[in-house]
Amino acid sequence: MVAAAVGFLFWRGNGNGDVPEGFARGNGRVEAVEIDVAAKVPGRIEAILVREGALVEAGQPLVELDTRQLKANRHQLEAELRRAEISVENARLMIQQRQAEVRAAEAGLAQQKSALDAAQRQFERSKSLAGSSFASERQLDIDRSNALGAEAAVASAEAGLAAARIGVSAAEAAVIGAEAAVAAAEAAIEAIDVQIEDSTLKAPRPGRVQYIVAQAGEVVGAGGRVVNMIDLNDVYMTFFLQTAAAGRAGLGTEVRLILDAAPDVIIPAEVSFVSDVAQFTPKTVETEIEREKLMFRVRARIAPDLLAKYLDYIKTGLPGVAWVRLDPALPWPEAAEGRVLE
Repeated sequence: MVAAAVGFLFWRGNGNGDVPEGFARGNGRVEAVEIDVAAKVPGRIEAILVREGALVEAGQPLVELDTRQLKANRHQLEAELRRAEISVENARLMIQQRQAEVRAAEAGLAQQKSALDAAQRQFERSKSLAGSSFASERQLDIDRSNALGAEAAVASAEAGLAAARIGVSAAEAAVIGAEAAVAAAEAAIEAIDVQIEDSTLKAPRPGRVQYIVAQAGEVVGAGGRVVNMIDLNDVYMTFFLQTAAAGRAGLGTEVRLILDAAPDVIIPAEVSFVSDVAQFTPKTVETEIEREKLMFRVRARIAPDLLAKYLDYIKTGLPGVAWVRLDPALPWPEAAEGRVLE
């Protein structure tokens, strides 16, 4: 008898007593999506910029971490960047110098080729006159030696030109290396800037600060929670319905919420979630009566545009009753009537 009495009270307390046909009722509390604002980089908390219970906008600074070490690292990277930029300028000047050497080597090669051509012509003339009274063997030997010397000078000039061109390629490679050092320094500075920006913890969404986990002066690690807030764009009431009612409550079903703190005010909502797993399960569910005792968790979400009008009045944890209209053709019962928020 005691068990039956307890079961009956539980049945009535979960919205099953004096409920008209086509409706369901459940008890629940107002809840909202909680957000933990945590530090992405480790550091010491410099200042807490908000108080518990304060309304905040998306992107509003909440906490500032100490950034002195990061700023010092940035100054060092700026010096390395300047050094790399100077290296790029020097390498480009070296390219100009090597290109001038190439032009000089090309001019020297042209001169040596001209001398070679003249020496070869003289040698050919001397060779054609060899044995006559017009050219002696001695002169032939001199012209042959001059031609060979001119050939050697041309080869030397060609080698010098090749070396000068290699010098240009080396200077161009030095420019590429210096430019890579500049890009690396700029990337490192950008990474430091991101860390400095992440040192200011901001609200990811509009909401209300619930509580502050850490205080100014404390050191937090990467991922350490500092502020807990709720998303005021996602407020709902969670309650439980029996099997029959939960099976008829589809997504979008109309719901009216009545809070204990304001029983004369009706808050419109709609079903946004119905659990696919029973929350309260008897030991056995072999009979139809036992299956009817299964309870399913249901969530009724309040419209965001309605929440925006009453941000100052939204508080999580408030208990209340959720009326669910399973048959949209039926009028709301007297218990679910009142001043409906718009």
